[in-house]
This record gives sequence, C-alpha cells and structure tokens, in this order.
Amino acid sequence: MQQKDLHILAIESSCDETAAAVISNGKIVSNVVASQSIHEMYGGVVPELASRAHQQKIIHMVDKALSDANLSKSSLQAIAFTQGPGLLGALLVGACFAKALALGLAIPLIAVHHMRAHILANFIGEIPPTFPFLCLVVSGGHTQLVLVKSHTSMQLLGQTQDDAVGEAYDKIAKMMGFPYPGGALIDQHAQEGDPTRFQFPATMMPGLDFSFSGIKTAFLQFIHKNTQKDPNFIAAHRADICASIQHTLVQMLLSKVKKAMTQTGLTSVALAGGVAANQGLRQALAQLAQQHHWKLDVPARAYCTDNAAMVAMAAHYQYVAQDFADLTTKVFPSMSI
Repeated sequence: MQQKDLHILAIESSCDETAAAVISNGKIVSNVVASQSIHEMYGGVVPELASRAHQQKIIHMVDKALSDANLSKSSLQAIAFTQGPGLLGALLVGACFAKALALGLAIPLIAVHHMRAHILANFIGEIPPTFPFLCLVVSGGHTQLVLVKSHTSMQLLGQTQDDAVGEAYDKIAKMMGFPYPGGALIDQHAQEGDPTRFQFPATMMPGLDFSFSGIKTAFLQFIHKNTQKDPNFIAAHRADICASIQHTLVQMLLSKVKKAMTQTGLTSVALAGGVAANQGLRQALAQLAQQHHWKLDVPARAYCTDNAAMVAMAAHYQYVAQDFADLTTKVFPSMSI
C-alpha cells in the first residue's frame, strides 16, 4: 500500500467531545466535533452522561466525517481511536466502535495516546515543528513538559504533582460564579484587566514539576476575605481579578518552560492541549519565545481542545511506523506518555 492511498478514520471520545476526522495522505480532510452541553448544569463532566452521549452521537459523527471527506468506508485503510487517558466509559464507547468497524472492514486498528495526539496537533498546519522540541501540554487533566524527539518518540520531563492548570482555571472560575466550563471566561475578562492589581502566591515545585492545588486554596481565601468585607467585590473587580490570577498561572507555567529550555539546550518550543487556546498564555509564550529567539509552534484553536483531527494525525505516523493494535487492546484512564 502506497502512502498516497492512505485514508484513516479517527475517533475521539476521551471525555465530553464526540469527534471524528479523516486524514488522507497526511492531510486532514474532515474534522467534526459534537459537544455535550448537559454537563453545564452539574458544574463538571458526569462520566455516565458523557458515555451515553457518545453512544448517541458517534454514528452520526463518523458518517459526517466520511461525507465531508467524500469517502466511503470501503476507501479506508485503517481505523484509529483514543486509547487513553480519559474517562473509562467514554473511552470504551470509541474503542468498541472502532474495533467493530475495523473488524467489519478487515483493516488495521490504531490505538492513539490522547496526550501524544495533542502534541501532534502542531503538525496539522502548513509549517510543522522541527525535531527535537519542547512541548508544554496543558489541559483540564494534564500539565506536562515533554521532550519530543520524533513523531513517535517522546520523553516526559516534568508534570503536575496534583491538579492540572486547566482544572485550576475551572475551579477558580467556579469560585467567581462563572458557569462551567469557566476557564475561557477568565481569559476573556483578563484581557480587560490589570494583571498587577492583585498578588497571588505562586507554588514552585523542584525540578520541572508543577503544583496548582496551593494557588486554588489561596484564591479561595482571597475571595472569602474580600467578599466578607464587600459582597460586591467580585463584580466590582472582575476584570482585574481575572487578569491577576491568569498572570500568576501563566508565569508558573512559563518559569518551568524557561528552565526546561535551558536544561535541554533546545531552541524550539510548542504548545498543546485545551488550555493552549488561552489567549493570555499564547501571547505570553510568544513574547518569551521572541525574547529568547526560540522557534514557537502553536496549533490553531480548533485543534487545541479535544478533537479527532489530532488523533488522526497521530494515527497517520503510527500507520507509517506499522504500529497497530489488535481486538484485545484495552483502554486506560491513566497512561504514561
């Protein structure tokens, strides 16, 4: 089989996004995502509801992805799915569907690591990163620094020892009364505020690891103390609060990026994960890269949050490497990169 004939269908179902995409000849030709708004009323993702929604939407998403790509199922050379990390029930829906489809079509099955897929979203654009490079991976469940040696070889250099920065954003947003998911609202209000108005203590872990549990506690105490004095405190200072807490969170991330770049001697850095869509983080990392003359790669916002295009891109390189799974392959809520 020549690469020019390579068409792969990819399925993403790790959390609350049901997504499908098709990659042809190494290029994304379709990418569809169905979100699950039902979780908003609960203030967080409910695993059982997420699994049921995946079951309801997955067939339509796959049909839509194939239709947008102008391909039939018989044109496919492989089926890819997210193996983990993620919610167990949600992962199982995508994995079982992918296995059944691959078995029915008698084509290879590809199991994709969700966080590696986030990193490889940087290769969807016209100008891909150059190896080796450092990638800051930031999402609701992960905060990692990864040395990317090739499309299929990656080394974890540091990670959060408690909460992920995306979780910190959403919990802080909840303390401010924002609806779930509120991390994007903090970023939105921060654009209009003064990042130096309020000071928050940054937790500094040894080496290249992160910790965000302490700053959540500090923020809770800050809100409690000030709203006791003035019940209208949040409304009166919303933009400045958002700008100040975002500035602290971003600097906690960038301080480790600088340290990792110095230790490794790398000159190329990338961003990935759902929090990579954050405008404040993107701007700050761009300024840091410019100061140090680093090459910077950041995916388009559509490929930062959970999507199947990134899974498809990872699957393409695994197909080239002949890295296939079988029908006994399991899914894993937790997986080392």
